[in-house]
Amino acid sequence: MPPIPASRIQQSSSANTNITLNGNNRERHTTSIFRLVLHIFKCVYLFLLRMLARLVVVIKRIVKFLIHCLTFIFVALRGSRKKLIQFQSVKYYKCPLQPLSAHRLHFLPKKILVLDLDETLVHSHHDGFSRNGALKPTGPPDFIVRVEIEKHPVRFFVYKRPHVDYFLETVSQWYELVVFTASMEIYGAAVSDKLDNNRNMLARRYFRQHCTLDFGAYTKNLSAINSDLSRIFILDNSPVAYRCCPLNAIPSK
Repeated sequence: MPPIPASRIQQSSSANTNITLNGNNRERHTTSIFRLVLHIFKCVYLFLLRMLARLVVVIKRIVKFLIHCLTFIFVALRGSRKKLIQFQSVKYYKCPLQPLSAHRLHFLPKKILVLDLDETLVHSHHDGFSRNGALKPTGPPDFIVRVEIEKHPVRFFVYKRPHVDYFLETVSQWYELVVFTASMEIYGAAVSDKLDNNRNMLARRYFRQHCTLDFGAYTKNLSAINSDLSRIFILDNSPVAYRCCPLNAIPSK
């Protein structure tokens, strides 16, 4: 076999070297492209994260602003509604007894409903001072009672409990109403007269002198009104007042 010329061997070696260099260049080029794509992807990812964070902040601010707006609107509407209700006339629907019920009640003795005055049927304060440390109402009183206590003229500004007139007119059909207050008679009688308004519903009245002073507080003994406690109950805001007969009491606030 004839020997291979040296020039051909050199050409073959150069070709192999060129192929290797071209392969390395391609790998480097591919790596560079991959790194560039990865860098671009990373930049886009960071940009999207920043935009998302800003978007979340903007959404939070918008939601907070909307909540403030809705709160303001709700408070404004509630205040307007209260003002409208305050000056809106109330219509009462009378509920007369059925003829059969009225006939039965005519032959049956009525049970007795004992009513407290202060903080139950009315709230009052005298000459700028609230009773029992309660807050003084802002509106005008329903009526003013002028009495003389220990030779000193005193004005009581009296506020009726809402719907108290309708309440008295309705329950007077079912029960015999009795006023029992721990206040002085000169004040309690004047307030009872205003509430009764010549309707003869609050004819029976008991005052401070009919109470029992027990541990510095006035207690109302219902047996002084009727010895049969099964036919009597009291509506009062003070548990001390009916502590001698708690089972006959309906607490009020």
